[in-house]
Amino acid sequence: MKIRVATYNIHKGVSSIRSTPRVLALKKAIAQFDADVVFLQEVQGKHDRNSAKFGDESRGHRHWPERAQHEYFAGDSHHSAYGMNAVYDHGHHGNALLSAYPIGGTHNHDVSDHAYEQRGILHCILDTPKCQVHCYVVHLGLFESGRGRQTQALIDCVKASAPNGEPVIIAGDFNDWRNTLSDKLRNELGVVEVFDELGARSRLGDLVRSFSGREKPVTPARTFPAALPFFRLDRIYVRGFKVDAAEVLHGTLWAKLSDHAPIVANLKLA
Repeated sequence: MKIRVATYNIHKGVSSIRSTPRVLALKKAIAQFDADVVFLQEVQGKHDRNSAKFGDESRGHRHWPERAQHEYFAGDSHHSAYGMNAVYDHGHHGNALLSAYPIGGTHNHDVSDHAYEQRGILHCILDTPKCQVHCYVVHLGLFESGRGRQTQALIDCVKASAPNGEPVIIAGDFNDWRNTLSDKLRNELGVVEVFDELGARSRLGDLVRSFSGREKPVTPARTFPAALPFFRLDRIYVRGFKVDAAEVLHGTLWAKLSDHAPIVANLKLA
């Protein structure tokens, strides 16, 4: 069974400069992934101010949907789940999952490390034709010490909810620009990051490294900022899948929609 997945931090559906609404364009762009499963971060479940400002058709505004963003993006083709993390007077935002497969169960785990950053891990169980697949939508904090604790919470969550080696996909914005978390995730959960997996298939590279005594470099994709990606913030980790292909989507379109570039990957159930 093949599954195409994507992960994307959508910056709450507004541009980085001037907070111009991008929700309608994002729906079209997400459709271009042609993905069975989409992991989304910074999804606006509710925003009364933007809804009033940009969603009033009587005043010529048609740039903010009446429905929550995850429901709007899912449309008629996908199921959706939402994990509310950050709550404020005029609304809330969090992580979301869009799935072409039925979602058999969901749970949002609060992994907030302090009062100023509300973070969560959204766990969804997908009922695919072959088996259940456990999906975890992740958005970790800005501080390294907090990310370490949140990663341990993620590990504990996966071990508790998918303890018997079930297929797992963990994706999202890890804010792990120094890539200090991958080894722990690999060792504790038996996952691989999609770009690491593809890089490991270079026989020539392996031969050169064997002669030089160097280990295979661990290099997740550059995804931030979208206009000129330099930092490696976004990841897709898998267990029980073969990685057929993975890419970061670059270009003018993606630079306009969010400050992060999306990642898409083709997986095959092992």
